[in-house]
Amino acid sequence: MKIAISSDTAIDLPKNLLERFDIRTVPFTLVLGEETHLDGEISPDDLFAYTDKTGLLPKTSAVNEFQMEEHFKKLLEDHDEVVHFDISSEMSSAYANALRAAEKFEGKVHVIDSRVLSTGIALLAIYARKLAEAGYPGAEIKRLVEDRTANDQTSFILESVDYLYKGGRCSALAMLGANLLKLRPEIYVKDGKMGPGAKYRGPMKKFVASYVDDTLRTFNNIDPEVVFITYSTCEDASILDETEETLKKAGFREVLRTRAGGTISCHCGPHCLGMPLRAPLPWHPLS
Repeated sequence: MKIAISSDTAIDLPKNLLERFDIRTVPFTLVLGEETHLDGEISPDDLFAYTDKTGLLPKTSAVNEFQMEEHFKKLLEDHDEVVHFDISSEMSSAYANALRAAEKFEGKVHVIDSRVLSTGIALLAIYARKLAEAGYPGAEIKRLVEDRTANDQTSFILESVDYLYKGGRCSALAMLGANLLKLRPEIYVKDGKMGPGAKYRGPMKKFVASYVDDTLRTFNNIDPEVVFITYSTCEDASILDETEETLKKAGFREVLRTRAGGTISCHCGPHCLGMPLRAPLPWHPLS
């Protein structure tokens, strides 16, 4: 049985990793004033330049039901089933749209609410790919993946909350307080929703190092197979180098760097870095 693993573009994987793990994507739409672009057609730097010039935040439009249906139809031309991931249903209507589209394919499309975002989705999709290669059918892959969703940790740290404020995900009072105190907030995804975590101070190099150390200390029962460093912008490459070295010393066998795509960058803004972790289950078929 040939299984397609699929996701919306909030998965934040570049072309080479999508090809490596054989994951297909369907794009969100990015809206810049009167212009619209598919996620992947325009870079995060272009999005940030638009905001700097206009003071306006680019908007994102979820993959609609028709786009999902066409995506699934194309995949089923040369696959028996599709296992599809979406950004948390608490953050977007993409999951609901995918569910409605999947109903038209008589059980051949299995839609999973990742309950996370960015490369937190990628950790789940990579696990699904390995299950597919091991011969599991789509319905069983969906069940086994959903057993893991509550165990994963997804968080990110921001230099500024300005983009969250412009996007309506942060109050004016919280934004003002963070800016006055020069706080660098962590945003933690729990139960599919974004919420405040720890708060840091100082330049990016300092607060990223503190965030990485604190996250590894708090989530110390982790799957060491793979970890992502995902960022929107990072002008100082030594920050990424030192983060990678810390993760390797912590026992991760593979550290993958990715840059956030347009959908995620629209909401987090520049100078954002995240480090999703996958916690192991007591047992799973590939252990």
